[in-house]
Amino acid sequence: MSYTAEKNQLLKELERVNRVRSEFAERLNNIAQTIEEGESEVNLKSGKLGLENDIVDLNLASNNLRQGVFRLMVLGDLKRGKSTLLNALIGEKLLPSDVNPCTALITVLRYGTSKRVTVHFRDGQPPEKLDFESFKEKYTIDSEEAKRLQQNDKLAFPNVEYALVEYPLPILEKGIEIIDSPGLNDTEARNKLALNYLNNCHAILFVFRAIQPCTLEERRYLENYIKDRGLSVFFLVNAWDEIKKELVDPEDEAELARAEAKIRKVFYTNLSEYTKANGVDIYEQRVFEVSSLPALRLRLKDTESDLAGTGFPEFTNALNQFLTQESTLTQMRQAKSLAKVAYKRTHEAIARRKSLIDRNVDELKDNIKSVKPEFEKLKEIRDRFREEIRNTRDRSANKVANSYRNYVLGLGDTFETDFVKYQPNLGYLDFLIAGKREEFNTAFKKGFERYINEKISAWELTAEKEIQAAFQELAKSAAEYGSSYDRIVDEIDEKLIGKKIDFQNYIQDEDNSPGWSKWAMGFFSLATGNVAGVALAASGFDWKDILVNWLAVLGIGSFFTIFAIPIVIFNPIGLALTSLGVGAIQAQEARNKFLKAAKKEFTKALPKIAESQRESIYQTVAECFDRYETEVVDRIDGDIKSRQGELNNLLEQKEATEIDREKELQSLQDLDAKVLAQCNKIESAYEYLIFASV
Repeated sequence: MSYTAEKNQLLKELERVNRVRSEFAERLNNIAQTIEEGESEVNLKSGKLGLENDIVDLNLASNNLRQGVFRLMVLGDLKRGKSTLLNALIGEKLLPSDVNPCTALITVLRYGTSKRVTVHFRDGQPPEKLDFESFKEKYTIDSEEAKRLQQNDKLAFPNVEYALVEYPLPILEKGIEIIDSPGLNDTEARNKLALNYLNNCHAILFVFRAIQPCTLEERRYLENYIKDRGLSVFFLVNAWDEIKKELVDPEDEAELARAEAKIRKVFYTNLSEYTKANGVDIYEQRVFEVSSLPALRLRLKDTESDLAGTGFPEFTNALNQFLTQESTLTQMRQAKSLAKVAYKRTHEAIARRKSLIDRNVDELKDNIKSVKPEFEKLKEIRDRFREEIRNTRDRSANKVANSYRNYVLGLGDTFETDFVKYQPNLGYLDFLIAGKREEFNTAFKKGFERYINEKISAWELTAEKEIQAAFQELAKSAAEYGSSYDRIVDEIDEKLIGKKIDFQNYIQDEDNSPGWSKWAMGFFSLATGNVAGVALAASGFDWKDILVNWLAVLGIGSFFTIFAIPIVIFNPIGLALTSLGVGAIQAQEARNKFLKAAKKEFTKALPKIAESQRESIYQTVAECFDRYETEVVDRIDGDIKSRQGELNNLLEQKEATEIDREKELQSLQDLDAKVLAQCNKIESAYEYLIFASV
C-alpha cells in the first residue's frame, strides 16, 4: 500500500475515532441531561433523587471525551532529523530544522484555523503571539552561540516554557497533537524538561540515526528516563538511506546487506528490552527503519507520492493501529462503565421512591429513623478507609524519604568507581595548567551534574515503584470496602422497601461496587479530567503529576554547592600533583588523587544534603496520598449525603403537598427507561467498536 493510501487510511481511522468519541460523549451528555431533567421534574412532585454527583461526573467525562487528543512526543538527540521526520509525517515543511536545537524550546504542534505561534513563559508574563517568520527570527540563535550556551549549561531563553504552534493540517484536525522536544545531548535540565511531558502522552517517538547507532547518550537516556516507566515507545531509525552513502562502493548490494545487518543487530541488542509487552516480543511492531529526508522531498514534489521504501507506510500503519484501537478502547470502556454506574444509582433511587411514595409522613419518618444505624456504618467504612489511606501515606512517605536519605549517604561509598565514566574528557594533567583550569572546571561541573542526575533518576524509579505498589494495595482495599459498602446499601433497601433492588440483568455482569469505590480503584480517569495517558493510574488520578518534577522537589542544586571542589582541591593537592612526572603511571596517579580529593569533599557534604532533603521528599509523597484521600472521602460523603437527601426530599414533599401517585410513578418509570435506553446505546456502540477492531 502506498504512503498516500496509508496516510488517507490513518486520517480515515482518526476521523472514525473522533466520531466514536463524539458519539460516546453525546451519549454520556444525554444521560446527564436526562437525569437532570428527571430530577427537576420529580423535585416538583416527590422531591429530588439525589443524583447531582452523577450528573457532574457524566458531564465532565463527556467534555473530556470531546476535547481529548492523541499526544505524540518526539524524543531524540541533536541532529537526528526529528523536525525533518515530523515534516515528512505531516506532509509539509512546517517545523524549521534549525529552531529547536538552537533554542531548546518544547514545541507543541496543535490544530488551528490559522498559522500562528504562541510563546508561553514561566514568570507570569502574558503569552506572546507571533507569526512563523517572527518566531524564527526572535527565537533562533546561531550555532556558535548555541554551542557556547551549552558549554556553560545555560538556556538561550530560560523564561520560556514552551511554544504552541497552531496549523490547519488534516492530521492535527483529527485529534493528533505532537510535542517536539529539545535534543537529548543537551543540559540535564533540558532533559528533565522533556521528561515532564512523557507521562501525559499516548506514545513516544524516539528518533535515532542509522549511521550513529545507539550512542552512549541515547543509551543512558533510555536507561534513566524510559526504562520500566510503562511508556508506549516507537523507535524510529532515521536516515536509513545514509547507510548506502557511507559505503566505499554504494552499488555493492552484498556489502550494503552486510552493513544493514550489522546496524540492525546493534539496534536489536540495545532496544529489545524496551519492546516487550506482557512478556511478548513486539520489536517488529515498535522499531522502524525510515528515511525522512527522501520522504519529505517526495511529498513536497507530489503530495500523492508513493513513499514505499522510506519506511513511512509501515510506521504509520503501526501507529494507526495503536492510536485508533488500543487507546480508544480504553477510553470507551471507561465511558461504558461510568454510564452503568449512573444507571445503577438512578435505578436504585427510583426503585426506593416507587416503594416509599405510598407511605404517609409518620411511616416515612419511622423508615428514615430505622436506617440511621446503617448510615452510620457507611460512615464507619469511610473512616476506616480514610485511616488506611493515612497509614499507607505515612508508611510510604517514610519509606521513600528514608530510602532517599540512605541512598544519598551511600553515594560516597562508590563515588570513585561510579564517577570514572563522567570525568572530564581532557588530558590527565590538563587541570594543572593554569590556562586549562577553567575549561576543566566547566567540564567537571557538567560531568558531576550528569552523575548526580543519573544517580537520582535511578533512585526515582525505585521510589515510583514503591508509591505505585502502595496505590495498588489501596485499590484492592477500595474494592473490599466498596463491597462492604454495597452490602450495607442492600440492608438499607431491605429495611426501607423490604427487598433488594432488581437491576433487570443490566449490570449483573459488572462489578457492583459503588461509584466512589470504582473511582478509588482507578476506573474513572475520564471523570477526573485525566484522559492524556493510555493506561490508568492505579489510584484513579495521575499521582505522577504531583511528582513530575522530582529534581525540583529534591533541590539537586544542593549537590552543586559542593563543587567548589575543583577550586578547593587545587590548593591542597595541586603542588603534590605537579611534582609528578608526565608519564602514564604518574598521570593515572594524579587522576586517582583527584578522585580521592573529590570524594572527600563529596562525602563530607552528603549527610547534610540527605537530611535537609528528607522532609521535602516526605511531604511530596504524602501529598499524593492526601489528594487521593480528599477525593475518596468527598465522594463517599457525597454518596451518603445524596442517599440521605433522597429520603429527606420525599419527606419534605410529603409534608408540604399532596403527591399525585399515578403521575409520579409514570414519571419515575419513564426516567428509568430513558436512562437505560441511553446506556444500552453506549453498550451497543462499545460492542461494535470491539468487533470493528478485531
